Amino acid sequence: MKFRRNRQRENVDINLASLIDVVFVLLLFFVVTTTFTRENQLRVELPEATTAAPPSPDEGKRVDITISADGVYSVNNHLLPKSDLATLTEALQQESGGDTQLPLSISADGKTPHQAVVTAMDAAGKLGFSQLRMTTVEAAPGTP
Repeated sequence: MKFRRNRQRENVDINLASLIDVVFVLLLFFVVTTTFTRENQLRVELPEATTAAPPSPDEGKRVDITISADGVYSVNNHLLPKSDLATLTEALQQESGGDTQLPLSISADGKTPHQAVVTAMDAAGKLGFSQLRMTTVEAAPGTP
């Protein structure tokens, strides 16, 4: 059975102009309010060791020295302007607040010059840090 409708079909139109205006206003809002930050962290590929121990989770505040492959220092993710002993010592003193009992970890890239690591250890020794940790990653199985 086919029923015929006597009414004419109404054309339904959606006004896209106002919808596009709203989308552009939202886009403009997100573009203006978005902040772009550049992280000052160094990319470090840690050397491998067969006995890598994870840090204990109950540690409170600690001091981390990161050394890039080029010998650039970072203390607690704050990039240092110069890579010398005096700048590193001053940054360690500032970050630790004079507390030499804090655990100090040195994370150096696998290709870091040996002198850069020795300089970091020298700065820690001059300030009197007693808890020193070298950060490594666990070697993959089958590698010597």
